[in-house]
Amino acid sequence: MIPFNRAGALGRERELMAEALARGSILGDGPFGKRCEALLEECTGAHRALLTTSCTHALEMAALLLDIRPGDEVVVPSFTFVSAANAFVLRGATPVFAEIRGDTLNLDERLLPPLLTERTRAVVAVHYGGVACEMDTILAAAGKAGVPVVEDAAHALFGGYRGRPLGTLGALGALSFHETKNFSCGEGGALLLNDGSFVGRAEILREKGTDRSRFWRGEVDKYTWRDVGSSWVLSDLSAAFLLGQLEQHERVQARRRALWERYRAALADWAARHGVSLPHIPGDCAPAWHLFHLLLPDAAARAAFLAHMHAGGIAAVFHYLPLHTSPMGARFGGRAGTLPVTESVAARIARLPFYTLMTDDEQDRVIARVLDFAP
Repeated sequence: MIPFNRAGALGRERELMAEALARGSILGDGPFGKRCEALLEECTGAHRALLTTSCTHALEMAALLLDIRPGDEVVVPSFTFVSAANAFVLRGATPVFAEIRGDTLNLDERLLPPLLTERTRAVVAVHYGGVACEMDTILAAAGKAGVPVVEDAAHALFGGYRGRPLGTLGALGALSFHETKNFSCGEGGALLLNDGSFVGRAEILREKGTDRSRFWRGEVDKYTWRDVGSSWVLSDLSAAFLLGQLEQHERVQARRRALWERYRAALADWAARHGVSLPHIPGDCAPAWHLFHLLLPDAAARAAFLAHMHAGGIAAVFHYLPLHTSPMGARFGGRAGTLPVTESVAARIARLPFYTLMTDDEQDRVIARVLDFAP
């Protein structure tokens, strides 16, 4: 079976983890974590990067930093992972589900302004597949309403929009280092702080609501409870593994781009013949090469395609179920038929195996199996 994803070491991960263990301490905010954060800051230009235990927790920190409260509204695309909404729901906010574009599968910026009300406190821009949202338009609409933008850049590290790194255009950016992402430590994330005013409180929130970070820097002689918070600091053992991955970012991204472009070149004619849409990259976007998806003609064709691939020993998969039609989404007024593009995409999308360690032979097998399918 060719898996949808395969994790593994890309560089010095084992060496760096052994070094972390030899130090006799693998607490969070250790030397490997700081090296990861410095690398992220250097590569993205973020004012500050803070490693977290997941992208979900980075989004939860963002909700706290923006002081989201009961009665507030947060605009979020329905076609996304649940954490993009749940992080704000946990603070009492109501998610306002937004439609997506049919080409990039990102939040449709043209439909955003009517969703912004006097109760809106944030807009979540999710860069699907590592392809940027139309950020200038989103930022302009949100700015006019006085609403901050949070970038869910879980797919998008090292992607760009008009020459600017994704995750750094909004007030805050959340990254993921989950096993399925381009760079991983199994479970992990980071919050990019693009406004220096957030730094002090962010450090407190992720250290259980204490000023422990200042204590470790010698800025106070004791640390104490200062605010709400949780334990969101990534172990230095995980950070050592992550550093081994991030050190290879140029090679990793080059390999993933080659795999992506190879899929597109091999499948373009087949897709055109059978009414299948391939990923779209606007000219002003530099993608992060996170995934490769197909949009089949209809739900029945998608079901037949996935069955065909699995019968050939290839783990092609679907993606998000719309949040607005989920049981939880219904509690916030979501109902089927209200976001037709989202519902159509969710019913037709299929993702092909795509991972850095994928061999050309494995990809050839996937391509051959796809070409053997006729919707």
